[in-house]
Amino acid sequence: MSQNQIDALRAAPLPAFQHIVDGRRVSASDGRTMAVVSPIDGAVLTTCARGTTADTDAAIAAARQAFDDGRWSDLPPAARKKILLKWADLIEADALDIAVLGVRENGTEIGMALKAEPLSAAATLRYYAEAIDKLSGEIAPTDPAFLGLVHREPVGVVGAIVPWNFPLMIGAWKFAPALAAGCTMVLKPAETASLTLLRVAELGLEAGLPPGVFNVVTGEGAVVGARIAESMDVDVLVFTGSGGTGRRLLEAAARSNLKRVYLELGGKSPNIVFADAPDLDEAAKVAAHGIFRNSGQVCIAGSRILVERSIHAAFVEKLAAHAAAIKVGDPLDSATQAGAVNSERQLLQNLAFVDEARALGRKVIGGARIRQETGGFYMSPAIVADAAPQDRVFREEVFGPVVTVTPFDTEAEAVALANDTAYGLAAAVWTANLSRAHRMVRKIRAGLVHVNTYGGSDLTVPLGGVKQSGNGHDKSLHAFDKFLDLKTAWVKL
Repeated sequence: MSQNQIDALRAAPLPAFQHIVDGRRVSASDGRTMAVVSPIDGAVLTTCARGTTADTDAAIAAARQAFDDGRWSDLPPAARKKILLKWADLIEADALDIAVLGVRENGTEIGMALKAEPLSAAATLRYYAEAIDKLSGEIAPTDPAFLGLVHREPVGVVGAIVPWNFPLMIGAWKFAPALAAGCTMVLKPAETASLTLLRVAELGLEAGLPPGVFNVVTGEGAVVGARIAESMDVDVLVFTGSGGTGRRLLEAAARSNLKRVYLELGGKSPNIVFADAPDLDEAAKVAAHGIFRNSGQVCIAGSRILVERSIHAAFVEKLAAHAAAIKVGDPLDSATQAGAVNSERQLLQNLAFVDEARALGRKVIGGARIRQETGGFYMSPAIVADAAPQDRVFREEVFGPVVTVTPFDTEAEAVALANDTAYGLAAAVWTANLSRAHRMVRKIRAGLVHVNTYGGSDLTVPLGGVKQSGNGHDKSLHAFDKFLDLKTAWVKL
């Protein structure tokens, strides 16, 4: 990846983007489009189709037909595997082009985007493709006069609604296991991050996906997302996003066909640093990158740092130094370490949290709008060095480069503060005491607990939340659980 290659791709004009439905590019049924605004400079990049209920219904019908006639689910596992592996190869071959396209639309720094988006999606497709022909049924240990067989069958049509922060990575966590299982899909990207999923859907067709198996409809959540949720022909809905939207999806499922809904929602993840942390500077550096990379727009971001009181001042000093060293700037500059905030609306929301903390008299380091002359949406990392548990910035998900630091005195207090949240997505513990590490893993209510690190867990382990962070799991072989039904055959011999 050279800067010259990146610059050439940045300069390339973009076509108007359309839905991918039943193997074809199609415009919105009423011809309307949405402007795609780049957070890099606030300029309009291109347009994409503004989906209607009719567009969504057409995509669902195509997915339903493709599932019911068996063009995908009845393929031998080895045949589905071959197509998914070819799809992964095509994505990898076009990775830089896809990554730059995504950065132009959502502002993630290019170094992270390349690895976390197309290369991650290719790896995810390969992981689940390789698992297809390893899935098997069961023979029940029952009365020898009977044969009890347990079959695993694809659930049918899957609706997926994915967010704007890592649309391709998170999208692949949904579509790769679903398609590997034999399901068909209708996917709705976020309004501000649709282009890479449309591009990748076209590569899927080139790889040999039959028409109707993977459909992408762009548009507003209140129209396209709502229609997917209320459809009687969608069997399972998977979603990553806000708790408010998650609740509306559950309500729509209850009003329609009681489709299963799997949700990965918000997080307010505690990052707990004890005085016996193996390397305090390393803990501060990793904590800084665990909240400030991608401008804090990471589901598992360690946004609440809890620090043992005896090292609180030293830790804040180190954290501030590492935050100041992070280069915030043009996300298509390969030297940039944190890019743009996704939208001006999100940026203003981030700054409001910081302003409120200052108004409460908290010590705030950083947290200003920067590079405004570019027309883009940029913010320096913000540290609220003495946040209290009752502060809104301590309790609510910001989803931006804003972190709180709060002291504690005892292990029991650290656990209480960590669990004092409606969320339970991720957490971390820094300690040299192995017994304490295991106690904390057990006591913290979160789906993922790091020890002496933060972030970076791979596809071999599941990611899912507890409490209001959702249900179900992405990643690992456990992801298949959402997309496979169990069917019993009871045979008298």
